[in-house]
Amino acid sequence: MEPVIPLGGRISGPRLAVMLGSWRQGGSRQGAADLAAAIELQVLDGQLPLGTRLPAERELADALGASRTLIGAALDRLRDNGFVASRRGAGSWITAPGRRRRDAVVPDGGDLIDFAHASPSAPPGMVAAVDAARSALVEHLGQHGYQERGLLALREKIARRYTERGLPTTAAQIMVTNGAHHAFVLVLRMLTGPGDRVLVEQPTYPNALEAIRAAHAIPVPVALDPTGARGWDIAGVDAALRQASPRLAYLVVDFQNPTGLRLDAEGRHRLGAVLSRARTPVVVDETLVELDLEGDPLDGPPPLAAFAGDLVICVGSASKSHWGGLRLGWIRASEDLLGRLVSARYAVDLGSPVFEQVVFSELLEADGWAALARRREDLRRNRDALADAVGQHLPDWTFTLPKGGLSLWCRLPEPVSSRLAVAAAGHGIQVAPGSRFGVHGGMERWLRLPFALPPEKIQEAIRRLSAAEASVRGTPASLDAPLA
Repeated sequence: MEPVIPLGGRISGPRLAVMLGSWRQGGSRQGAADLAAAIELQVLDGQLPLGTRLPAERELADALGASRTLIGAALDRLRDNGFVASRRGAGSWITAPGRRRRDAVVPDGGDLIDFAHASPSAPPGMVAAVDAARSALVEHLGQHGYQERGLLALREKIARRYTERGLPTTAAQIMVTNGAHHAFVLVLRMLTGPGDRVLVEQPTYPNALEAIRAAHAIPVPVALDPTGARGWDIAGVDAALRQASPRLAYLVVDFQNPTGLRLDAEGRHRLGAVLSRARTPVVVDETLVELDLEGDPLDGPPPLAAFAGDLVICVGSASKSHWGGLRLGWIRASEDLLGRLVSARYAVDLGSPVFEQVVFSELLEADGWAALARRREDLRRNRDALADAVGQHLPDWTFTLPKGGLSLWCRLPEPVSSRLAVAAAGHGIQVAPGSRFGVHGGMERWLRLPFALPPEKIQEAIRRLSAAEASVRGTPASLDAPLA
């Protein structure tokens, strides 16, 4: 069977040489094996994403100062191990060992590009953290393994980060969960019941709305203004708190999903005063707080809990900052509330997996949160590539360039978001319609476009989306337009 040729970015010989560093471990006889092992490690560590096109043998030989014979032998090893596929005239590219990628994109556009999930791949250092965790796990093997609050070492690192951001926190105020969504569900189960109201932003994170409905509670929306200087209608929140008397609020004030908005310190002071006056507990989802694409996260406004005290229950996650495959998050709250949450948690689960916690702790031990600087740089490049592609292929669409987060919230010239999502699937791209982000649907003039994918795939995705929009609007478009 012919290998599937994926659409991926190309890495140059000099750049790959820098990435590989001192790859020679033995003598000249071992050169091919050493080079193959070094490239395999970059694939496993997420540095070379699946689908990445490798430089030609001559270019790579020049960049590495090696013979073409050695390069050819290393590529043969990589092909034998399933890390590289090749085709005459098309070159070589990175593949997954032992299987074909289900999401590989062939040149004729026959496979699907996932533009519905705003989730990046694992960062560099993941494999090294797993290796380190294997040794660190030994000290936990003699224990029962049930950690309803989470490992102390990890909770201390998370607490320290809150303190650095301007909210003094101890490990006793942290509970590790199976992601931020799990954390929100735990709080919902404890603080709300059937028929209770939960105040939310409009638009907001769709899975939060699903969790509220699953708890038989009622979401109460307060509209955001995606084009406004601040976005949040504090007076509207105040009115909703007085009129609806919600038992709980759910807000995303740092690079809000999907709008990308961030509430400034003065707005947080006003919002905190409004919540304090109403005595309404609020879950603040800080999943995206570390993805500040214009500055250092520590220079941003303090957490909302610094303005509203113990009414604020912060939930965070490693899913966007590090990797969703870890399935780890946390709750930052008062010790009293956490004690009640631990008791409530027994009805749901008995704690988060120990090994994943050790891996995450090792990631933070290696470079702390500073290692995310490269992730933010990559996402900033992706964001700018997406903005350029939308401007080129969909010039009638408008958006405010977000200063952080993972997505653009685009206003369409016509209310066709749901129709466009259906048509897009026929053009090989999956998108989430604006209606998913509204409490009662609607939002048909809006579409969320994530920038978690590399620029080359973003360009192709927007070309396909342009063709889908043309089919919905009845205007011609060409898939043969040049890529910028």
